[in-house]
Order: sequence, then structure tokens, then C-alpha cells
Amino acid sequence: MTPFNDIQFNDIKLNNLLPGEHGIIHAIQAEQGLHQRLNALGFRIGKQIQLIRRASFNGPLHVRIGATDIIMRDIDAQRIQLDVAQRTQPSATQHIQLNAA
Repeated sequence: MTPFNDIQFNDIKLNNLLPGEHGIIHAIQAEQGLHQRLNALGFRIGKQIQLIRRASFNGPLHVRIGATDIIMRDIDAQRIQLDVAQRTQPSATQHIQLNAA
């Protein structure tokens, strides 16, 4: 049994990701014009997205969908909900077993 075999999914907004984290687009809650623009850029439910970096002071975010890099406003990123997989921490027993091996 591996110590990280239990995976939990959290529902968060794109602007809450940390650089290097990724998630799967779960929902886009935007007015029709923005929704169409995001769709044309590749933002679709079920697509994986990664936060590459973010600017200071709630500036734009640099995200990657597939091979496409996009710079977007923080306010637009707040409208995109993601499923983010997070591994649970190993228990103390599992940690001892790993160190003993």
C-alpha cells in the first residue's frame, strides 16, 4: 500500500491555485460574451489547466491549457471553478513503515 493512495478532490476557483498547481475545469460561471471568449481560448469543462505564475497585487495570471499559454485577469479567473486533486498526508503508522523499509 502506498502512503498517497487516497486522493481527495477540492472544488476551488482558478485564481486560488498556487503556481505549479493544476486542476480540471468543473464550471465556468460567466456572462455569455466572456463564456464564448473563454470557450474559444480552450476553456472547456473537463480540460486540465495549470497556473504557471501570477503577477503581484492581484495582477494577471499566466495559465496553460494543453499547449496554449494564456494571460488572464484575476477577476475572470474567479469565474472558473476547478476540481483539484490533493493527496492526503500519510498517517504516523505509514510514515514509520516507510522509514523502516
